[in-house]
Amino acid sequence: MAQASKKMITDVFVEGARKGWNIGAMSTIPNVMMAFIIIKALNITGALGALGALFEPLMILVGLPGEGAAVIMGAIMSMGGAVGIVMGLFSEGILTGEHIAILAPAIYLCGSTIQYAGRILGVIGTRGSLYPIMFAICIANSFMAMFVMNLFFV
Repeated sequence: MAQASKKMITDVFVEGARKGWNIGAMSTIPNVMMAFIIIKALNITGALGALGALFEPLMILVGLPGEGAAVIMGAIMSMGGAVGIVMGLFSEGILTGEHIAILAPAIYLCGSTIQYAGRILGVIGTRGSLYPIMFAICIANSFMAMFVMNLFFV
């Protein structure tokens, strides 16, 4: 009976680093880059201003400009994308550091809801009629967290 060979710690490290690199290069970086491009395109076309005006009455309750709604929408799709949207809005001068601090918990609470719905809820057979309720809970939790975070900056 052959004994399984033990891997050296350096081999384990290198293997893990390769896997991490692949995740970053094939998933995270493209999501963030796509979000930067979308924000730039929305800003150039004026659609970002329209989105901001539409959502301003709601977002002002948590101390954010209306364009902050784009971050929540992005977070529902992809946490990496939401981070890209945050940085795109920050680089455009729309969000400040305080705004980002308010948005951070919301990104995690809404984090990739659509992706997880397909990967988890669909696989385990959750009824489709429950999805909107689950999404609404994520969004409500996000707004509660942003409201609490805003209290620290008032």
